[in-house]
Amino acid sequence: MPESFVELIAPAGDMTCLQAALKAGADAVYFGAEGYNMRAGSSNFIIADFPALKALCTQFNAKSYLALNTIVYDGELKKMTQTVAAARKAGFDAVICSDMAVIETCRKADMPFHISTQASVSNYSSVKFYAGLGAKMIVLARELSLEQVRHITGKITAEGLDVRIECFVHGAMCVAVSGRCFMSQEVFGRSANRGQCVQPCRRQYIITDPEENEELEIGTDYVMSPKDLCTIEFIDVLIDAGISGFKIEGRSRSPEYVNTVTAVYRKAIDFCNGHRNDPEFRTQYNKLTHTLKKELVLVYNRGFSEGFYFGKPLEAWTREYGSLAEEKKIFIGDVKKYYPKAGVAEIFICARGLKSGDKLSILGDKTGVVTVMAENFYTNDLPAAAAVKGDNVTIKCTKVRKNDKVYVLEKRI
Repeated sequence: MPESFVELIAPAGDMTCLQAALKAGADAVYFGAEGYNMRAGSSNFIIADFPALKALCTQFNAKSYLALNTIVYDGELKKMTQTVAAARKAGFDAVICSDMAVIETCRKADMPFHISTQASVSNYSSVKFYAGLGAKMIVLARELSLEQVRHITGKITAEGLDVRIECFVHGAMCVAVSGRCFMSQEVFGRSANRGQCVQPCRRQYIITDPEENEELEIGTDYVMSPKDLCTIEFIDVLIDAGISGFKIEGRSRSPEYVNTVTAVYRKAIDFCNGHRNDPEFRTQYNKLTHTLKKELVLVYNRGFSEGFYFGKPLEAWTREYGSLAEEKKIFIGDVKKYYPKAGVAEIFICARGLKSGDKLSILGDKTGVVTVMAENFYTNDLPAAAAVKGDNVTIKCTKVRKNDKVYVLEKRI
């Protein structure tokens, strides 16, 4: 792998998302196993899934990273050790971790490991310590500025340290340092540090003055709910800073999110790699990212921020609860059959309906995400401009599979 190689690392909360990430061009995919990862609410995978996960990643020439990045208790050490052994046997490329017990287990099992952002690695001394233990990649704390990142990567190069630096480039930001929050534990008894966060920070709150018994509603500014990180407009700057792993957050998000965000950053990285020496690079890149950012706003987001890369963020708090995505998806039916010679899918409409011009999203564990514009289709074997509940629709599209779910993507009003 060349020194300048930039690895795009995408999330996979389930098999559909894994397919979406790989088909969208991820160089590596990270996913969780039941019990010890920071997204307990995702579907996650079990040990029996490991060989199939590795085989699929290998098929797409992508690396496979298993997240075991929660804190681990004594009663869980045996199961954790079994999980690391299974990851080693399956041939995963690395385990992502922060707990020293997991690190030591990986060392004993000769299992490559990466250091999670949960470790809050914020300086070169810490980088050197973890590299000395054998870490191959270190995810720096999200609170570092670009200048601080450059200082660390510069020291790594100067001292010839055998470790790569990874940083987040897109996705949810946490109000707590490196996501080590205790609010969910305090309010709901569900620990964020065990992957169980129910995100009480994202809600509206009423504050009370006990002396005057006055109440104020905090709603127009969600003061504990940061906007999502988005670096698409300065990916080239991050490459120049010596970051070699670009991580997309989102193991709890939809296949459409994984597909769109991975594809967008793939285009940006490839453009940088192919055009950095062009005299008009900055103008061309600005034009490209203007278009790419329009794609990012279509999927789940809380608004966008540059994070801490250029200093402490201003106007970093979202203004609304939930997603600000400009598209929403509505379930309309299932794929009944696919005809490969004709390149046609047969869809049974079992909810709402379909009309000409609709944008379809077809999802499946083996399909991933396929997007189709319903310009021309047949309803009950006749050319049509619409279909209703109970109709059979046939439409041209790339390969999909029986029982894949079909949605219409609509603009939010």
